[in-house]
Amino acid sequence: MLKNHLFTPGPTPVPPRTLLAMASPIIHHRSPEFSQILAEVKEGLKYVFQTNNDVLLFASTGTGAMEGAVANALSPGEKALVVRGGKFGERWAEICKAYGIETINLDIEWGRCVKVEKILEYLIKYNDIKAVFIQAHETSTGVKFPLKEIGEALKDRDVILVVDAISALGAIELLVDDWHLDIVVGASQKALMLPPGLSFVSISEKGWKWIERSKLPKYYFDFKKEADALKRNQPAYTSAVSLVIGLLENLRYIKKRGLKNIIEHHKRLSEATKSAIKAMGLNLFTKEGLSEAITVVEVPPGIDGKEIVRLLKEEYGIMIAGGQGRLKGKIFRISHMGYVDENDIIVVISALEAVLNKLGYHVKKGVGIKAAQDILFH
Repeated sequence: MLKNHLFTPGPTPVPPRTLLAMASPIIHHRSPEFSQILAEVKEGLKYVFQTNNDVLLFASTGTGAMEGAVANALSPGEKALVVRGGKFGERWAEICKAYGIETINLDIEWGRCVKVEKILEYLIKYNDIKAVFIQAHETSTGVKFPLKEIGEALKDRDVILVVDAISALGAIELLVDDWHLDIVVGASQKALMLPPGLSFVSISEKGWKWIERSKLPKYYFDFKKEADALKRNQPAYTSAVSLVIGLLENLRYIKKRGLKNIIEHHKRLSEATKSAIKAMGLNLFTKEGLSEAITVVEVPPGIDGKEIVRLLKEEYGIMIAGGQGRLKGKIFRISHMGYVDENDIIVVISALEAVLNKLGYHVKKGVGIKAAQDILFH
């Protein structure tokens, strides 16, 4: 029986202690006990988001909170600028379209990074844009966007910055308040080391001004209703109790280890993985703004990328991700976010060497492993 190793960019591995915490007897979501848990979770999320504002909590995947961000921030017929540099940038545009928002798309070559000057150029050309939608990093391409510089450029403009940080939160540096990020969406199944099912939304003072005047329909994802309930340490509706208990366990761990140390850990794993990939003669797909959460690799000529994913799973119990949309079969993606350590990186690189050789792409045995070890165990 193969031991399973999960290197997908969501879901990610869940620590055993967290699984045990979630297996504890269920409690009622309106009980004093759960209110105490929610109060501590509320403070822990503020720490992870690096914000002084309360972070809303929903029982949904990250896409639900993305939809909530659109529905709560805008009104029918308003314009939004969407940075589309991959599959999830396209998702912002699709959600906006579903709500009747006029979308101005700033299309970036997949694997490349958006320039702040380009965003400003669009805002000048379309001076009635009300919101800019972007990723902290585009999970489908591995590109990290310059949020700090974008936030600084937009802070005094009559526009809000809405960020999908679902696979960035807790993995890369993200200073929500200091960087003037107005609405930031996160989720449980990435660097926060939980199963899918929870999403989070941070909202700035400026963001709340947009929410107060929004006229789009909303019910479950009503940010004002959820914020009012959270002030009483209550959910507006039935909470995902077991997931919140697991979240509390992981937030305590993050606070104990220190967010800066965890981000540095991700940097080391990222550097080691990318160094190993280059040592094997492979090319990174990401050309600019390398994310520390994921490594995205071009499939060598003559090889089907789907076969790399299949053989790693079937022969070694290792699950990585393939390409999405137009990149299917052309890239593969190795996540190193969340509950992943140095030994895990050696495991996935070792198996990748073997699979590539089996598929006809010659890799000198151990060359990738050594490159990774030089960084991880020096």
